[in-house]
Amino acid sequence: MRILILGGTQFLGRAIAADAVARGHQVTCAARGITGAVPPGARLVPIDREAPNGLAALEQESFDAVVDIGRHPGQVRRAVAALRPRAGHWTFVSTVSVYADNSIPNQTPATATMLAPSAPEVEYSTSETYGPTKVACEQAVGEGAFLCRPGLIVGPEDPTGRFTYWPLRLARGGETLAGVAPTDMVQVIDVRDLAAWIIHAAETNLTGPIDAVGLPTQTGQFLADIASGIGATPHLTWADRAFLEAQNVRKWAGPRALPLWLPLPENAGFLTRDASPALAAGLTLRPLEQTARDTLAWAQATNAQPTGLTAAEEQAILTAWHARPAPKAMPLP
Repeated sequence: MRILILGGTQFLGRAIAADAVARGHQVTCAARGITGAVPPGARLVPIDREAPNGLAALEQESFDAVVDIGRHPGQVRRAVAALRPRAGHWTFVSTVSVYADNSIPNQTPATATMLAPSAPEVEYSTSETYGPTKVACEQAVGEGAFLCRPGLIVGPEDPTGRFTYWPLRLARGGETLAGVAPTDMVQVIDVRDLAAWIIHAAETNLTGPIDAVGLPTQTGQFLADIASGIGATPHLTWADRAFLEAQNVRKWAGPRALPLWLPLPENAGFLTRDASPALAAGLTLRPLEQTARDTLAWAQATNAQPTGLTAAEEQAILTAWHARPAPKAMPLP
């Protein structure tokens, strides 16, 4: 197949291109080419999706499949107008952030409510408008496409550092601030498994919206699997939500965050989406131990910097947790 990837030089786009090359496809990556190199065996065509005629370098070509990982509605609309008439299968990589209610576990695209799209005049996505602009992108793509909606994508070359925090932290050893409860849920998908499924979708002409998610796992087991994969012995400490918030521990990602932690119950559905439709459509998942081991090897080799608490911040929080007043005993009736 002749496969065009709009991107292909960083993380997911690069993993998709690498998988397609490995399967023997003819792969073109169309990108500015400034965030990284395309995988060996792929062809780079420099483009500028911001320019009015930024896709002109592709105007004489047709493709059996196109994969677009865009987030800016203006760019997606221009790509659809310029390329879809000359493309066979079309994949748009969206996100589970298109859903309106993150409190309900085990949702699927058939049961979940969508956010309203951003206004037609909105050209660019921001962190605050990410969900609505992805909805607008999906609408620009239209019917007959594969709308792939990933959850948290992890693995080697991840630029966000959210999952990478945990293999690095457990490899460092010592007492580890783990979260609120070992029974809280987390859900990830290895970038290489997602990439392989996206190419499988092109090969089999898969269409419609499907959430690209792994199996929900309790956080205690999640951390145990990571530790097993990297050969570490975890010493985990769990703290309550009120204490973490009082210590200004932030959720999910970023400075002073406990990566992947989301307060409950308002986020009970974000990391517990139903993976069965994707598995039925050909998604295969590698063990988390392998993802952890490969991510740690990449992070150590490249000195990758994770997001989240620094060692000093974590130690200060753990010290405060152990120094907190003991709860008062309830009087006997």
